[in-house]
Amino acid sequence: MITLTLLWIVLPFLVGFFIYLLPKGDRYLALFGAIASALYVIPLFVEQSSINLRLLDNFGVTLILDHLSGFFILTNALVTAAVIIYCWHSDRTAFFYAQVLILHGSVNAAFACSDFISLYVALEVISIATFLLIAYPRSDRSIWIGLRYLFVSNVAMLFYLIGAVLVYKANHSFGFIGLQGAPPEAISLIFLGLLAKGGIFVSGLWLPLTHAESESPVSALMSGVVVKAGVLPMLRCALLIEELDPIVRIFGVSTALLGVAFAVFEKDTKRLLAFSTVSQMGFILAAPAVGGFYALTHGLVKSSLFLTVSKLPSRNFKELQQQSIPRNIWIILLMASFSISGFPLLAGFGSKILTLKNVLSWQDIGMNIAAVGTVIAFAKFIFLPHQPAVESHHSQSKNKSKTDFWVAIAILLGGLFVANVVYYEAYTLENVVKPLVTIAIGWLAHWLIFQRALVNLPVVFEEFENLIGFMGLILVLLFWMAVS
Repeated sequence: MITLTLLWIVLPFLVGFFIYLLPKGDRYLALFGAIASALYVIPLFVEQSSINLRLLDNFGVTLILDHLSGFFILTNALVTAAVIIYCWHSDRTAFFYAQVLILHGSVNAAFACSDFISLYVALEVISIATFLLIAYPRSDRSIWIGLRYLFVSNVAMLFYLIGAVLVYKANHSFGFIGLQGAPPEAISLIFLGLLAKGGIFVSGLWLPLTHAESESPVSALMSGVVVKAGVLPMLRCALLIEELDPIVRIFGVSTALLGVAFAVFEKDTKRLLAFSTVSQMGFILAAPAVGGFYALTHGLVKSSLFLTVSKLPSRNFKELQQQSIPRNIWIILLMASFSISGFPLLAGFGSKILTLKNVLSWQDIGMNIAAVGTVIAFAKFIFLPHQPAVESHHSQSKNKSKTDFWVAIAILLGGLFVANVVYYEAYTLENVVKPLVTIAIGWLAHWLIFQRALVNLPVVFEEFENLIGFMGLILVLLFWMAVS
């Protein structure tokens, strides 16, 4: 299994290299890389065992692959495969598919790392590959959005690297467990980097503009898997070191509330999805032990939604309310919105029940408010006017693109049905009633209050010149929490 693990880590990068040598097979090679990850993860679930590798003694690299990382790797495989199929008959070049696969491989590596220095390398490769995908259209706007993301990411990782050095100075090891004896400034610096990479709290407010302005397949990758590369290490630290668990949970609740507070008032479809991603990262952090299952269901839902909103005639909800959208597109929005709202029969129900059962008593009120807020936000999609799809004579290329879209959506939404088996114990009368009541309250609030609300929330928090300043404030807060 050790040899297989090392081959699995290296495979996406090798295949990405071969895409440049065999550009005519770019799509097939990229899809092969994603399928290989899905196959690799099966033993992690079937055998319920973990793989621990120490490749370079205390200096790194150490890897851990277990049930928790399995959920994240499976999410990466399914989302990447869906995006590749979605783009199958597009005019994207071999460069695009190579970068998708390199991103896929570096995200897998980040999910497997259990030491700070190899994680740093993986996160930096993720930043470069993501920048190249954001800037792929080569427009002035896309290049600026990509550079903005890259600058914020690199500043955050500079803080992180200093923290990793301090951990090694204290313990002569880069392992995650080294945080236990590390000084408070090391904890605060490392967590600041991970908060920014994961789109957590105000450190992650680079995310809404970046995800909303990128092409839909790139937004699907970023919201579905990329931000989770900064979240899983925080879960690992919380599970390894008891003193860090409250810090992670506090940021979980705060992020869930912050993201949903913006989402319920948002009038742009892609920005709503982006703010929802911020909120949902909070749900993953709120209960570290079960965060993997929630990450899987969120990745499938959010990727399907980002791919679907590209098919809508407008991004503005006010304009969408004035015209009917095709019913087949509305059904996708309905199913994905039901899942993220916690409706039974979809995996989002089980993951939300499992998460709320594993939060502590002081988290209950905040997380339940965030759950109601999620329902309110996604009611905007559920109650869009719709009508039967009008058949028209399309060119052959457009028909192929439509088929690609439906196959990609089938992978993502099909995963939501299959993943119900992960926590089938959720289907009790008490567990079913509570989310239904939550959904009813959210829909009622949407109809009575938020549908007519004309609140325009400030974007000052998202402005480029303020993002680094907020990092400084969060660093002070983290230092205080670490000392406490």
